[in-house]
Amino acid sequence: MYKVVLSCFLLAQAITSISQTSPSMWSMLSKITYKKEYDELLGVKVDRPIFSKEIKANEGKEIFLKGYIIPTDGFKSHKEFVFSAFPYSSCFFCGAAGPETVIEVFASEGISYTSESISIKGKLKLNSTDVNRLMFALHDVKLVK
Repeated sequence: MYKVVLSCFLLAQAITSISQTSPSMWSMLSKITYKKEYDELLGVKVDRPIFSKEIKANEGKEIFLKGYIIPTDGFKSHKEFVFSAFPYSSCFFCGAAGPETVIEVFASEGISYTSESISIKGKLKLNSTDVNRLMFALHDVKLVK
């Protein structure tokens, strides 16, 4: 009986864990609309993200994402990088996806580059004001093995 209860508990934990990972999290992050607003600094109208209630409810919470490290210039180390729902050849920077498919990562410890998909977890931070940053950031990120 003990083994059955333990097995059920572990199965429930696994299902909960899977439900909080990609693609459901990437799907949740895609629930945005945009509003054109004039940006004083740039002197032009820019698209400002309008986050759904579901996205706002996850701000500051730990989320899990599965995706790809995107090598970009300007990021200091493997503690700071761009993470994408899609491989480099299909990511936002190559024109094949939208800005909701990438997130800035600020890791607690360095994460080695790989072209294979990895899973990470961290606290979600939203950005609708700074046009020089991505609209999503993940802080205190750790690699999930």
